[in-house]
Amino acid sequence: MQRRHFFQNSALVTTGALVGCATPGIAETQVKTPFTVAATYIPIVGSSEMFPVRRIYCIGRNYAAHAREMGSDPTREPPFFFQKPTDSIQYVPKGTVADHKYPSLTKNYHYEAELVAAIGLGGRSIPIDKALSHVYGYTLGLDMTRRDLQRAMGEQKKPWEIGKSFDQSAPIGAIHPLAQTGHFKQGAIWLKVNGQTKQSADLNQMIWSVAEQISKLSEAFELFPGDIIYAGTPENVGPVVVGDVIDMHIDGLPGLSVKIV
Repeated sequence: MQRRHFFQNSALVTTGALVGCATPGIAETQVKTPFTVAATYIPIVGSSEMFPVRRIYCIGRNYAAHAREMGSDPTREPPFFFQKPTDSIQYVPKGTVADHKYPSLTKNYHYEAELVAAIGLGGRSIPIDKALSHVYGYTLGLDMTRRDLQRAMGEQKKPWEIGKSFDQSAPIGAIHPLAQTGHFKQGAIWLKVNGQTKQSADLNQMIWSVAEQISKLSEAFELFPGDIIYAGTPENVGPVVVGDVIDMHIDGLPGLSVKIV
């Protein structure tokens, strides 16, 4: 069921309208607040507009070899998702090496290279054969992880947001509208640390395709324009330390580079 349409301009996000709690059919109203909460935007390639980020969804263990290295059986596990807050976003401009701060509390900080799908058309219970029509565009990103904290929480059967959902844990490139790239169903995805290849796979090795991810997510949540989906990482995730430089690549997209500081 289609409930929200591709955004045509940025009028809502520049007027101060209350968009997060809007009720369908009721006009958004101006509100006064005691303080300002920063909104999160990602540049759109070839446009003066910005992509407003509503929610960040991430699928877990979506490449078979990565599932096995994390102690899971990829043939028996249904898809599962977690979320990051919008202030996890760290926009990395094309052609730059952004400083990425080594976070607090961890001694085992891991990279995960991922394709990212940006949603421009919302809905619930979206059929798989219609799912890709809900994609606004694509980019690439890193799902940075405090692995020691994630594992500790998992062993205690507690939520592991502390390992995944922290400040700037989602470095990301600019959004490329679909008309510029088409859909990413195959192509190389790789990550290097200090010039040495660590992750290398093909997007066609994803267990759950982007279309399947959108369909499954929409069974549990109503998707809206501004949602983005981190589509999973290949095997050979591993640690970085201060001074390391991460370079990430997906065929058809500009690279993404950060330096751990």
